[in-house]
Amino acid sequence: MSLQSLGRLGEALAKEYLLSLEYRIKEQNYRTNLGELDIIAEKNKILTFCEVKTRIGDLKGKPWEAVTPRKLHHIYNVAQAYLLQNDIKNSKLSVQVISIELFPDFSVKKLKMYEVV
Repeated sequence: MSLQSLGRLGEALAKEYLLSLEYRIKEQNYRTNLGELDIIAEKNKILTFCEVKTRIGDLKGKPWEAVTPRKLHHIYNVAQAYLLQNDIKNSKLSVQVISIELFPDFSVKKLKMYEVV
């Protein structure tokens, strides 16, 4: 499986997870000239920007460890562009990392959502 395919699988699993928690998906793969956000969702009037990281095994570390300070800066910039483009003001915001660990057969070993503070 290519990294792109693994990423798409992870995003599909994350979307399913968010829907099970009664989030409403507003955007998926939101792109600007600054980059991309994996999922933008909303629940209880809180707009949530989600970065999805998926790994098979942990030879390269845990998925959430791939979200570096540089990646967070990127997420914040793209989120700000989304807010400006959609004229969203005075909204409660959240940034989440959805970390997905898969078994070699692509079944879910662990899926956890972490809030970035």
